[in-house]
Amino acid sequence: MARRRQALSAVELPLPQRTRIFTVVNQKGGVGKTTTAVNLAAALAQGGARVLVLDLDPQGNASTALGIDHHADVVSTYDVLIDGESLASAIAVSPQNERLFVVPSTIHLAGADLELAGMERREHRLRMALDAYLSDVRDAPHYVFIDCPPSLGLLTINAFTAATEVLLPIQCEYYALEGVSQLLDTIERIKAHLNPTLDLSTVLLTMFDGRTLLSRQVVDEVRKHFPQETLDAIIPRSVRVSEAPGYGQTVIAYDPNSPGALSYREAAAEIARRGTA
Repeated sequence: MARRRQALSAVELPLPQRTRIFTVVNQKGGVGKTTTAVNLAAALAQGGARVLVLDLDPQGNASTALGIDHHADVVSTYDVLIDGESLASAIAVSPQNERLFVVPSTIHLAGADLELAGMERREHRLRMALDAYLSDVRDAPHYVFIDCPPSLGLLTINAFTAATEVLLPIQCEYYALEGVSQLLDTIERIKAHLNPTLDLSTVLLTMFDGRTLLSRQVVDEVRKHFPQETLDAIIPRSVRVSEAPGYGQTVIAYDPNSPGALSYREAAAEIARRGTA
């Protein structure tokens, strides 16, 4: 742990020349998707990057973990998608880091798939709002992370259409790859019809328990399926990671020296290096 902390303290994260836009997605629930989105965002912001998190999950867990109000009256991703509000009007600064920005979700998003279904350019609403924001803002974010609901509806399709990269968290448990082939098919269809720049660039293994043979087998299986995309960093199963959202924090802020925080910082450094290699 001491060696890992020392190595991370000496790392200077390279910053990308253009904004990297990640959709963090897995249609299975409970795989660490939101936890991954907020902690990678926090780790990159700690490393000097400007990071924007777009919360597209009606549960609003990403907003909670980043210390942002997401009651029904705040301007949110719902207002951006459905009412055409500007992204800038919905952005809040996380109290955890002045370089960490959030567009919260609200419970209104729960019905957004139905409302989007009858709208013009329904798959491109988020992309249009994000393009307008990035072309207008003086200091554009280095990274955008879009946290999706655990489904493949229109909210997730909007996220795919707005992004250039897909980040897939996979938990080191039974049936880890279940449903992944359907997700890959969806990505290929999005590339063919809506967003040719989309790419599955990053796979992150989460909830690893080094005491079990199963976890080690899942690591081997995922690395066999995704040899180029899978990060070397692995996120351990951790009480501190689970506790942090209850305090309205990421684990990076809650317990920065815990194994979970160090692992997310290592994953963030790896993502940063890959993006400028």
